[in-house]
Amino acid sequence: MEPLNVRDYEALARAKMEETAWDYFAGGVEDEFSVTENETAFRQVKLRPRMLVDVTQRDLSTTVVGTPLAFPVILAPTTYQRLAHPDAELAVARAAAAMGVVPCLGTGNHYSIEEIAAEVKVPLWFQPYWYSNRTIIERLVRRAEDAGCRALVATVDASYPGRRERQLRRKLIVPPDIEQRNLVGIGLEEHPVTLPGATQPIIAAAGGFIALTWDDIAWLRRLTRLPLLIKGILTAEDAVMAVEHGVEGIVVSNHGARQVDTVISSIEALPEVADAVGGKAELVLDSGVRRGTDVLKALALGARAVMIGRPFLWGLAVGGEAGVRQILEIFRAEIDTNMAQLGRPTIASIDRTMVKAPADWTRTAP
Repeated sequence: MEPLNVRDYEALARAKMEETAWDYFAGGVEDEFSVTENETAFRQVKLRPRMLVDVTQRDLSTTVVGTPLAFPVILAPTTYQRLAHPDAELAVARAAAAMGVVPCLGTGNHYSIEEIAAEVKVPLWFQPYWYSNRTIIERLVRRAEDAGCRALVATVDASYPGRRERQLRRKLIVPPDIEQRNLVGIGLEEHPVTLPGATQPIIAAAGGFIALTWDDIAWLRRLTRLPLLIKGILTAEDAVMAVEHGVEGIVVSNHGARQVDTVISSIEALPEVADAVGGKAELVLDSGVRRGTDVLKALALGARAVMIGRPFLWGLAVGGEAGVRQILEIFRAEIDTNMAQLGRPTIASIDRTMVKAPADWTRTAP
């Protein structure tokens, strides 16, 4: 049967992918409780529909840090996309362009920033990973700027490797035809290292893991005029610090539960982050989004858009560019249909009155 939703694509992708590649994309850390919780936590948010609102015309468009979106979905940065399909990030960027949304390129992508920017005319974001040698980070940032990227997304929750037991049991051997072309020409030859393997995040290159501090964020903020988002914030305390360091955006994320198990889910963390920020930075929700109603719940609780990772990888594995595009079409259709049912004709009309969430989600730790 024709796949109708993200879950259908998940099942098809699992049947099609090589087992260790599936483990790499689908797995979390330790017992993987938080992988499940990221999704099930959305069920604790209940929708409050309004009746007799004119929803004949719906407008799903929005912006995040100045970047326009046809609907509030962004494609998250992910590594080793070529394990899913040979066209990897090129297919993903083409699908994003067709659907009017933004792909966030990753440092560990197979195709370079320049290759994708030359091939696909769509606003791009870029995720520079952290290296102990700041010259290497600066070279990545300059390449992103020169390629016309519209924003930088700095991941701050992956300085140390999570204990991903699936990969410890069955190590993924990355095929030799999978390259990480963003690493070419940034100075790694000046700092001989072993390029990241299946159980090492890409930040292991050029000097090993680094203990990030707010000084690193301050340095990156000074380095570029591009809008800066930091990805991996889950608490009001850190959200306040982010605003104080001049970031334009915060991605509320637990890294898809790939770093710490039993960590707070992203949707549960969102209200306290939104309250702490008070509109001084724009918020994006990442981790656990599987339905259009999940997107709308995130918007109601303070996000301007969501990032999806695993869902578009499933589409990529099943059908390449067409599969990613179908995943995006599913999200757009579900968002549109449910906005009509809920009496919300525009993204701007969505606010907290649309949902009922657990009261303790807005409380910070003592």
